Amino acid sequence: MKNNIAHDERIAHLTFASVYPHYLAKVEKKGRTKEELQQVIAWLTGFDDKMLEEQITNKVTFETFFQNAVLNPNAELIKGVICGYRVEDIENPLTQKVRYLDKIIDELAKGKKMEKIMRSTQ
Repeated sequence: MKNNIAHDERIAHLTFASVYPHYLAKVEKKGRTKEELQQVIAWLTGFDDKMLEEQITNKVTFETFFQNAVLNPNAELIKGVICGYRVEDIENPLTQKVRYLDKIIDELAKGKKMEKIMRSTQ
């Protein structure tokens, strides 16, 4: 993904709370649960349920959300296309992290097994 400063800025200033209901609706529509959604978010970010709820309640931006997160070391194993871009080719670190999140939520909604989504290396 080529540098697109306006796009990256827009993503940085979006609040996680404004997008979370869409994530939840997407996975529930496909028969997955809120608990599964929170499990994959926890895998990527290190947030437990309480910490995730605080991010939502405080209406943090994606920039703050990922500053507060401890990204899973296996996140770099997330590959593929989301929103028309290959996540591994995205140059802006924050935009890439947001797209990692989008990608694993998309995989959850598509019925992929949790072990695959969470890039188990066992």
